[in-house]
Amino acid sequence: MRLLKDQDLRGKNVVLRLDLNVPIQDQRVLDSTRILSSVPTIKYLVDKNCKVLLTSHLGRPEEGKFDINFSMRPVAEKLSEVLEFKIDLINSLDSNDIFNTSQVQLLENLRFLVGEKGNYEELGFQLANLGDAYIFDAFGTAHRKQASTYSAIKMAKISCAGMLLEREVNSLNKALTSIESPFTAIVAGSKISTKLELISHLNTKADSIIVGGGIANTFLKSQGFNVGKSLVENDMVDVAKKLFLSGKILLPKEVVVADSIDSLSSEIKAIDSVDDKDKIFDMNLSDDMLNVIETSKTILWNGPIGVFEKKPFQKGTIDLAQSIAKSKAFSLAGGGETIAAINKFIDKDDVSYCSTGGGAFLEYMEGALLPSIEALGG
Repeated sequence: MRLLKDQDLRGKNVVLRLDLNVPIQDQRVLDSTRILSSVPTIKYLVDKNCKVLLTSHLGRPEEGKFDINFSMRPVAEKLSEVLEFKIDLINSLDSNDIFNTSQVQLLENLRFLVGEKGNYEELGFQLANLGDAYIFDAFGTAHRKQASTYSAIKMAKISCAGMLLEREVNSLNKALTSIESPFTAIVAGSKISTKLELISHLNTKADSIIVGGGIANTFLKSQGFNVGKSLVENDMVDVAKKLFLSGKILLPKEVVVADSIDSLSSEIKAIDSVDDKDKIFDMNLSDDMLNVIETSKTILWNGPIGVFEKKPFQKGTIDLAQSIAKSKAFSLAGGGETIAAINKFIDKDDVSYCSTGGGAFLEYMEGALLPSIEALGG
């Protein structure tokens, strides 16, 4: 994979593709994690006297139309605050202001451009040739074959991976190739179907797999337990039953139930005491789960195990985060909700590495060669 540190870009005009897809409410950035992760590469280029045009997508606007709700302006303002110098917002690829105002600029939302998601080569060529070099530093989008994440990399005169992407890949490779046993994986989320490849892959690698969320409900149902009105994938019950035969998957012994996700109170029930009307929104970590985390040498975490945004259903995720933080294992966490839970409940530095990727993180851990990384020379 071609790396930024191997290129001589002093005084050059560079396009830097980042993942600045951050949550925004009332025109304010709610979580700056991805912005802060991008700072080292930006500062490196500024120190090399480069002029830098930052690009990113934000949310899912209708292609080809400007929508103020998906404008990058709040991101430009937050970047200016973090970097302590002004970041000008560039509204169009055809603007004469590109590389001609502030040293670092931010292009409006890439998804306002026709052809971004469809990987149009014409758009890729235009992005690739705005400057002297094209730097890709958006691991969170590396699994998507789009104009800015694939074609632009392939068509640029000089293209390379930024410092964040390099660090992400090195950390994930360590987890994949230098796994020390015991290796424990925690996989949670609403659906087995979205993480089937990951769970199947981990079933051959991990010593123990703790499941949570709707995924745990489907496994519980596969083992004959009543999950009431909880979120469950009925068409994946047989798949869950086969995966469970490995003997590696740990299921909760106690769950937290309530009438609805907005309930202010909840009740802890043994898994063999769940009623037809119950809805499961959290789980308690069993002694077996706490023991495997404590004795692990490698831990992979993807997905909160309960609806941690709601106070009655936080305890499972809090206990999980704190037990990982206390562990002496090499711990790797990935996915937007997982990182949000870490930021909410523990010191991020107590996790060995937090990946900025969601889907990219999952696919890389499944062993897939991501399109952007392939375009960078793999």
